[in-house]
Amino acid sequence: MEWGIVGLVVVGVLVIVIGRLAMIIPGGKSRTRSNKSKTASLLVVLGSGGHTGEMMTLMKNLDCVNKYTPRYYVIAQTDEHSLHKIKAFEEGKGDGNCRFFFIYRSREVGQSYVSSVFTTLYSFISSVMIVLRTRPDLVLCNGPGTCLPICMSALIPRFFGVKDVMTMYVESVCRTRCLSLTGKLLYPFVDQFVVQWPELAEKHPKAKYYGFLM
Repeated sequence: MEWGIVGLVVVGVLVIVIGRLAMIIPGGKSRTRSNKSKTASLLVVLGSGGHTGEMMTLMKNLDCVNKYTPRYYVIAQTDEHSLHKIKAFEEGKGDGNCRFFFIYRSREVGQSYVSSVFTTLYSFISSVMIVLRTRPDLVLCNGPGTCLPICMSALIPRFFGVKDVMTMYVESVCRTRCLSLTGKLLYPFVDQFVVQWPELAEKHPKAKYYGFLM
């Protein structure tokens, strides 16, 4: 009898959780900010190499001083190149209203799959702590695997009704015919999904096309 009650409680909790997730996950539809204030705190996920180059181009087109402030940058622990680039960018802005956070990559090049299980878990925990600590208005990312745990962590404040953290994913300009693996994984979970080729927008109803952004 007691086990039956426990089973009913577990099922009830699962139904509530699944129902709540169904309410907060955008799925195939885009969402926009309900609170359109003059400024918005921005959390930017930087990748490495080409991803960082594209993100830097995108950031230069944003009004970071007057519109997107403060700014938080998430960088992989071993990515010195991205750290150097974004510091130079912020020094040019001059307001200094930014902070840097570092997380482990889910899997480094050449790392064994067994050990990557632990680094992935650690990366997710670190991502949750960063999102809960900063509580950004918007998360902006463009493809590195590092953005996966960050974007998923952004759902947690929304789930508990703490804050509606918006997420925007911008697909790389190199993706002309199909989405990247990261894009495919995040497509149902992000609020805004932006592509840079009209062919991709035609294939994916949720995707928005605004021309070349990077």
